Amino acid sequence: WRSATPPFPSPLLSRMKSLGEPLLPGQEALSRDLGAARNAYASGDASASRAAHATPIMVDPRASEAHQEGGGRVKSIVFGGLDGILTSFAIVAGAVGAHLPPIAVLAMGISNVLADALSMGAGEFLSSRAYNNYVQKELERETWELDNYPEGEVLEMIELFHQRGMSREDAEVVITRMAKYKDFFVNIMMTEELALPLPVADASAESLKDGFIMFLSFAIFGMLPVLGFVCVPVVAPGLSTGFQFGAACFFTGAALMGLGAYKALFHDKNYVRSALETLILGSACAAVAFLVGRAVASFGMDSDLFTYS
Repeated sequence: WRSATPPFPSPLLSRMKSLGEPLLPGQEALSRDLGAARNAYASGDASASRAAHATPIMVDPRASEAHQEGGGRVKSIVFGGLDGILTSFAIVAGAVGAHLPPIAVLAMGISNVLADALSMGAGEFLSSRAYNNYVQKELERETWELDNYPEGEVLEMIELFHQRGMSREDAEVVITRMAKYKDFFVNIMMTEELALPLPVADASAESLKDGFIMFLSFAIFGMLPVLGFVCVPVVAPGLSTGFQFGAACFFTGAALMGLGAYKALFHDKNYVRSALETLILGSACAAVAFLVGRAVASFGMDSDLFTYS
């Protein structure tokens, strides 16, 4: 197997030279402005889309990687944050229904949020590491099969592309050409045949990051309803439990909206809609938690089952 470079100059590099914009060290040329292309798609402007693809730009790969990493973490942040908010709000709602003092709410809230955050973070780390190990093993298997039986792997990919709508003749030409580049072809087999992502360079470090981000997201967002219930009386003493619970509801709503707005940063940039969507869905879940907690507390007060002599 060989790793050859195309015998012809890159049209993109040629166009960059014609524009008099040489690449600086550490920069890469892209054949389109991705941000402008996304905006054109959002507005349905075909002319703007053509302009975005016709204008080469120079980017710093490190900045692009940082943005992609932030987008890749959005699932852990949203999942952990939403779970933390609703978990802590359920604690506050149950404590209010049981008429517990604020210090008890503070102790229960902080201990439960931190314990659940550690559990979620550990679970995310272990599951992420297990998945990364699975992907790496599949990559090694595909590489071994290509080394020992390349004809069979090429035939599999030809049949796969043919099943997806490409003519048999074109599939043979395309796959045969791609199979000249071993690493590239293995990556194609991973993504197209197995529908798996390519393994990251340092899987253990990435798994640790996933777990840490899940822990932070759960802990930070989960503390907000508890702090809203407990800290408001410090600023304004003498408030009733109803006002304290109202403050917790306000903090919960603000946290949900903030989480929704953050989610929109990596989607369609419609911050208001995303914030309201998360607020409505989260409020519905929080309402269920409050009503269940209130019903259980009411049952306990009316029943002799929890009466102590």
